[in-house]
Amino acid sequence: MQYSALPEMIKTTLQKSKVEKLAEIAACKTFSVEELIDLTFHVDKQMGFRAAWILENIYTLHQERFLPSAGYFLTKFPLQNNMSARRHYSKILALMTKKNASLEIKNIIIDSNTGILAEIAFSWLIDKQVPVAIKSHCLNVLANLSIQHSWIKDELTQTMDFLIDKESIGFYAKVKQIRKELTR
Repeated sequence: MQYSALPEMIKTTLQKSKVEKLAEIAACKTFSVEELIDLTFHVDKQMGFRAAWILENIYTLHQERFLPSAGYFLTKFPLQNNMSARRHYSKILALMTKKNASLEIKNIIIDSNTGILAEIAFSWLIDKQVPVAIKSHCLNVLANLSIQHSWIKDELTQTMDFLIDKESIGFYAKVKQIRKELTR
């Protein structure tokens, strides 16, 4: 599949099985993951969301194809303004920063400006317009990055204390889990 065919394929509503199939097709060598990343910024927010969903599936199912574009993804991360795409972006970053991430991903993260990524995650976390699912992934990102940046732990604890009464019960449960991780 060439990139030019992808926008046409994601104009309509997708189901998970089709997203996985498109991720599999997009994982072939003739398709640029960077072009898919660019498509997540499409003016049509639904197309951007669908492209981000496919991107997440490429990361989880075909990480070897995502790897060469991981640095590009990290440079584009702060620029993502589509809330639906942010959900997938924040999930990808949460997975990339996990302790059990692949060695290749860990090296890419180490070589990137994780301070900027942490600042963006904090800004999304405190933004009242950002849905709780994104905030949940941001909590994971920040907890994961607290190993690299000692300042994050205190700032995250204070931010969670501030937000705990303002968010949903699901957010409260996530905060409880993150507090446990931070004390390990």
